[in-house]
Amino acid sequence: MSNVGRVMGAFALALLISGAIPAAAQTSTIKDGWLVMKVHSEMVDEDVLSGSNIDVDVKNGVVTLQGTVPSEAARARAIAVAKANDGVKNVVDQLKIAPATGSNMAAKAERAGEKAERAGEKAADKTVSATKKTGRAIDDGWIKSKIYAQYLADWNTVLNDSDIDIDVANIVVTLNGTVKTSEAKTKAVAIAKATDGVKSVKDNLRVAAGTQ
Repeated sequence: MSNVGRVMGAFALALLISGAIPAAAQTSTIKDGWLVMKVHSEMVDEDVLSGSNIDVDVKNGVVTLQGTVPSEAARARAIAVAKANDGVKNVVDQLKIAPATGSNMAAKAERAGEKAERAGEKAADKTVSATKKTGRAIDDGWIKSKIYAQYLADWNTVLNDSDIDIDVANIVVTLNGTVKTSEAKTKAVAIAKATDGVKSVKDNLRVAAGTQ
């Protein structure tokens, strides 16, 4: 290699390390699985999304939103939340507007009943009613986003590079997809079971071959 070639190579390496060439380097570090969790985590506290049940799919930085929302305002907010995340190249909107399902109402009622029963006093019942007047309701859609948000907190530890699909129906959670280790599988199931409103968890997770 000529002296000029060595100098140019060293210069390019210095730029990469210093962050002067961030686009490719930074984009490649934002993985699709992480983006799924991140977008869902941003939806947890969005009041306008109460009654929504949204699936987030990401491929090469392109986010596809599927499922249902209760209003046009909810659709617009879901799209805006997705677009605002670093690493998102584009958002494909396949959301449908539909009223909250009966399962969502059942989830809220069952959760409220469980809290009141554990407390064993009228004060607890009043507290449950009060919490339902503000914030996003605990329903199938909220449970899904909440679990993903909790998974995000463990992305840099046991759940890194996981590809988990969460489905929630009548407050029963089904976990599909892959994780890197048996420890990650155990952690993912435990987080889902401990989430508010979850009745039970079906574990269909697989440990990816050659990662243990």
